[in-house]
Amino acid sequence: MLELIAGPCSAESKEQILSTAKEISTIAGINWFRAGIWKPRTRPNHFEGVGVKGLRWLSEVKKQTPLKVMTEVGTPSHIEKCLEYSIDGLWIGARTTTNPFYVQELAESLKGVNIPIFIKNPLNPDIKLWVGAIERIKSCCNGKIFAIHRGFSFADNGIYRQTPYWKIPIELKRIFPDISIICDPSHIAGLSCLVKDISQTAINIGLNGLMIEVHNNPNIALTDKKQQITPYELKQLLEELIIPNNSIEKINSIKTLRAEIDSLDFELLDILKQRMNLAIEVAKRKKEKNIPILQIKRLNEMIQKRLENAKGSELDEEFIKDIFESIHQESIRIQNKIFKDK
Repeated sequence: MLELIAGPCSAESKEQILSTAKEISTIAGINWFRAGIWKPRTRPNHFEGVGVKGLRWLSEVKKQTPLKVMTEVGTPSHIEKCLEYSIDGLWIGARTTTNPFYVQELAESLKGVNIPIFIKNPLNPDIKLWVGAIERIKSCCNGKIFAIHRGFSFADNGIYRQTPYWKIPIELKRIFPDISIICDPSHIAGLSCLVKDISQTAINIGLNGLMIEVHNNPNIALTDKKQQITPYELKQLLEELIIPNNSIEKINSIKTLRAEIDSLDFELLDILKQRMNLAIEVAKRKKEKNIPILQIKRLNEMIQKRLENAKGSELDEEFIKDIFESIHQESIRIQNKIFKDK
């Protein structure tokens, strides 16, 4: 059974929270209602959440619907207030997971507390930080621990807001086989039109649930309006999801391996972009010093070294040579463009 979490990015008003929650509660399979009360914004003077009064609204959701409620915590005082209002679950955000000092403070505040904790991956693709956060919370909290995959920040995320980089949640599943990993397709997507496809991929590779941002009127949302969907759209999405037999258990399925390949391909593309950025810098210096673009000696040395590095890898020599000659040709094309620019 999938763990399904839905609700707005931010609690904005009592009416918005109750209206959205009541609509979500009619959708089969939804376990949790989520809403951000304290919002860790990148820059000041933006909407930073309604604070404690939002906890009263979540308490009202518990009274008026069968849904369990959850919110994000970033400080020990947040935890104290949530426990005071009998909030059912807490999640630790990506910015907090990134900092072990913050995580340790939260862990100590949860000592002996029996409440489910959902831990989002850190912003950067560092699995050790994610593992460390889980270990710190597990060592103190008596409640069930979940991991939430919400994507990672790269210099270029392509069509996504945060790159899914499926390789890391798959590896986390191998490290913690008993911990459920939930996908947050909304933060990965950044656009509501991508949420369904990301959700399907998450289910295909054996993740254990979804946390989807749902607002009764996304167009007027105070935060992340482009990635939120309506309750009706959520119902449609869940009805159209294809759930493979035993997908949760088959972590080594073909689809899982393909997702890992996709992640590695993304890494390759990211590295190639970095390499070509360096080629641009090289071209600028060549142009300044009136040095020809093509340096045959450098090309021959580069290819020879790459062939030596590849020895023992079972990769065909011609294959390696073709790859680096193609990379060099693209580098020449880019450098030539720099030389032509006035």
